[in-house]
Amino acid sequence: MDQLAAMRAFVQVVETGSFTRAAALLDMPKATLTKHVQSLEGHLRTRLLNRTTRRVIVTPDGAAYYERALVILADLAELDGSLSSAQAVPRGRLRIDISPSLATRILIPALPEFFARHPDIMLDVGCTDRPVDLLGENVDCVIRVGEIQDPNLIARRIGEMHFVTVAAPSYIARHGMPAHPLELDECHHTLRYFSAQTGRSFPLEFERDGEELVVSGRYQVATNDGNAYVAAGLEGLGIMVSPLFMVEDHVRSGALVPVLTDWSAGEMPVHVVYPPTRHLTSRLRVFVDWTAELFARLDLARRLQSSE
Repeated sequence: MDQLAAMRAFVQVVETGSFTRAAALLDMPKATLTKHVQSLEGHLRTRLLNRTTRRVIVTPDGAAYYERALVILADLAELDGSLSSAQAVPRGRLRIDISPSLATRILIPALPEFFARHPDIMLDVGCTDRPVDLLGENVDCVIRVGEIQDPNLIARRIGEMHFVTVAAPSYIARHGMPAHPLELDECHHTLRYFSAQTGRSFPLEFERDGEELVVSGRYQVATNDGNAYVAAGLEGLGIMVSPLFMVEDHVRSGALVPVLTDWSAGEMPVHVVYPPTRHLTSRLRVFVDWTAELFARLDLARRLQSSE
């Protein structure tokens, strides 16, 4: 029995919850992977997994073995990396997930710089706003906006997302310029963003001199996609509260104009998130460090612009 291969097969089954997905990720026939796990159970003289027609359940012995196996495989990978000159340069495939708006407007335009530093890394970029099962989907890290609620994940704060209130000139020409956020509930239309998972619309939050207001805003259009949200604003369908990075070019061109400028629309943290059981490979480490550097530069540039 190749115990290391069997150990890797077992760990992948636990993390994906499926023999089929584990075999695909390891690029081996399902029958071979099954034989590895069975050989490991025979060697250890205990059942590690209970299989049903619908799912794979880890036994208590399997859970204990999984935790120790993770440490052993991580130590082995680190040992190989420290002794092999071929591993001195970060290389290999990295799977990430990021919202479509952040991908198209921030991450992808900056990738030539990343690859100039790390030409041997391959990035698989998933573009979604949905929660991602990092272990089950074999994703190395995600970039997400907002507070991270799952205490079982490692979240590194890499920046802030600043929000602004804007509208198209055509909308202002038809409805006038609001003077107070409460007017958004009374005589103006807003654009709303809703959760693709829950269908819940997010309220609009404003702050001025310690006064905080939360308004729902009358709306004709709501969407769960950032690009569609901006497109609706450009068409004059309502006043929108948007991340600055999504609309700053349109504000410069005059396609959108600032609204309620004496009220702050707030900010939210941006995190790179990865599971604690995922070995922090050199390729993941340099990617996380680079994204933190990227967002820090963008935030500094915007602060300098606002002070001019």
